[in-house]
Amino acid sequence: MANPSIYNVPNALTTVRFALAIAVMVLIPMGEFWASLCVFLIAVSTDWMDGYWARKYGQVTKLGRIFDPFVDKIIICGTFIALVEVPDSPVKSWMATIVVGRELLVTSLRGIIEGAGGDFSARWLGKWKMVVQSAAAAAVLLSFVVEPLPSWLSITTLVLLWGAIFITLYSGAEYTLIAARLMQSDPQPPGERE
Repeated sequence: MANPSIYNVPNALTTVRFALAIAVMVLIPMGEFWASLCVFLIAVSTDWMDGYWARKYGQVTKLGRIFDPFVDKIIICGTFIALVEVPDSPVKSWMATIVVGRELLVTSLRGIIEGAGGDFSARWLGKWKMVVQSAAAAAVLLSFVVEPLPSWLSITTLVLLWGAIFITLYSGAEYTLIAARLMQSDPQPPGERE
């Protein structure tokens, strides 16, 4: 059976999400927080569509398997980095560094393991990490546009932000331990794909 063409709907959807991610990173420094919030929410809420379509219609490609998680990382990492430079932002540079560092670490480990023929599939914790990070970024953007800022939104934003940092660190540690075990023994499937 022939490999599916890379010119398909799932890869087109991923390309659109990539463009949306770039738009978010442009809009935040411009102070267009309502627009950046809307674009960000569209980008993260449509994340499931390309994967669902690819699996349902047999359009999974090697490009898609690489491009889709790459775009996920651009959306989250780019947004956190852009939020750092906003005056009075609760997102600090060390927080963005943790988010970016975790993604670089896990991507590097996946490349090593799968390059050697092992299986370093993503786990459910990786999905929850993306959800909490997205919620935190959205809450921060929302806090920039709601005036006066209600105390419940301020507290919710901080809770989500710290939760995102915690789950980012925890999932990074989990993947590191999995990689260490796989490197010491025969590769075993660690979980479902993200």
